Formats: sequence, structure tokens, C-alpha cells
Amino acid sequence: MKYLHTMVRVTDLEVSLAFYRDALGLEVLRVQEVPSGRFTLAFLAAPGDHSAQVELTYNWDPEAYTGGRNFGHLAYAVDDIYAQCKRLQEHGVTILRPPRDGRMAFVRSPDQISIELLQRGGSLPPAEPWVSMPNVGNW
Repeated sequence: MKYLHTMVRVTDLEVSLAFYRDALGLEVLRVQEVPSGRFTLAFLAAPGDHSAQVELTYNWDPEAYTGGRNFGHLAYAVDDIYAQCKRLQEHGVTILRPPRDGRMAFVRSPDQISIELLQRGGSLPPAEPWVSMPNVGNW
């Protein structure tokens, strides 16, 4: 596995960029606006070390973040998302968002931290039992 990024929801992107970029000194690696989803993503990392990134997610529609909603998830790239999900299941972990697309899955840690698993490289071909598996709970 390889650590990818930590996502944090923010209520004011410019104020947040002023903190993370200007005050803390992180580099803005890229900013991506997603009009269809009504959000903007900004990825930042320490100068010279892009391996540990923070993803700032700004939702265009106002939302109050309570109960830890401002923290999103940890993300990891895996060599085989199906094998990784099977291994997790074998250890009693519920797959909350199965990798129906061969690319992405979500689980939660025992402390309810959301973990995103992403297939390294391109998506794997859709396969059972994942294709037919429904989402469970929240991730």
C-alpha cells in the first residue's frame, strides 16, 4: 500500500488556502473545480515531499460541519482492490462501499475513521461478488 492523502472539508477555501499555503507553507499542487458536484478540491503538500498530501474539499452549498464531518477520509493505493477487500472481510471488516467499479472502495476503522481504497493504475474489470454488493451505512 501507499499513503495518498487526507481530505478535510473547509467552509471558506480562500481562508483555508491562506492558512495551509501562506501560513503553514504547503505548496498547492492542483485545484480542481467540479461544477457537476458543486465542489472544489485543492491538493497541497510539503515543499519537496508530495507523497503526503492534504485535500481541501470546499462544497459550494453552505453546510454546517459537526461531529467530525470536517474530516473526510484517509486514502491508500492498493495493488489489487479485490484482494485487499477480501482480506479486510476475512478480518471481520465490513466493506461499506464495495469496489463495484474495480477502482474504489470504502471501509471504516474501529474508531470510525473512513478509509478509501483506490486501485493502483487503471480500474480492474468489474467482478463478482463486488458488482452485486450494495453500499452499507456511511463512509
